[in-house]
Amino acid sequence: MAIKTLLFDDNQHIRDAVAMLIATDLRFEFCGAYDKADYAAELVSIHHPDVVIMDIDMPVVNGIDAVRVLHKTYPELPIIMLTVFDDVDRIFGSLQNGALGYMLKSTPPNKLLDAIIDVYQGGAPMSPAIARKVMTHFQKDTSPSVDYALTSREMEVLSLLVDGLPYKLIGDRLGIGIETVRTHIKKIYGKLHVQTMTEAVSKALRENIVIKPNN
Repeated sequence: MAIKTLLFDDNQHIRDAVAMLIATDLRFEFCGAYDKADYAAELVSIHHPDVVIMDIDMPVVNGIDAVRVLHKTYPELPIIMLTVFDDVDRIFGSLQNGALGYMLKSTPPNKLLDAIIDVYQGGAPMSPAIARKVMTHFQKDTSPSVDYALTSREMEVLSLLVDGLPYKLIGDRLGIGIETVRTHIKKIYGKLHVQTMTEAVSKALRENIVIKPNN
């Protein structure tokens, strides 16, 4: 089934290029492109997209604020930020408000399409430069702040969630079924006192529950 994709970007050149890229690939169904996000929730209710691509710097309502509104109304809707900004404040502002992916506009077209598929399947795609900044930021303090009593298996599952793996690949990696993965994730949510994957990943990184070694 084609992945229904909705785009918000005020740059007409970028908007047209991304629209053509998605619309000409049979793996996707392009729902529409808009230059403002002040009515994003209403447009989502009309188009029922599987994935939303959101710019940050837009008039009236910026993309981060639009993500906050969309995440509150449609908490399960995957949203990818597509932007020129690579500063930490905007990256974490986006992720903490509900975005599941963060891609730079310099991303090659095929990688952007891969990112849409990845986020639709449960992943959390990021441009390599963004992922590096995220990890560098959280490696400044490597001491976990709270013991959430996660089991070793739950830590493995959470670590793979942080890596951006969808449920199926987590199951394949650990040799367990997808329903078992879901059970572990439900327990993780309960112990971390979160309700979504975005919140779990953000908390795991913010509080150094999962620590990634330097390469």
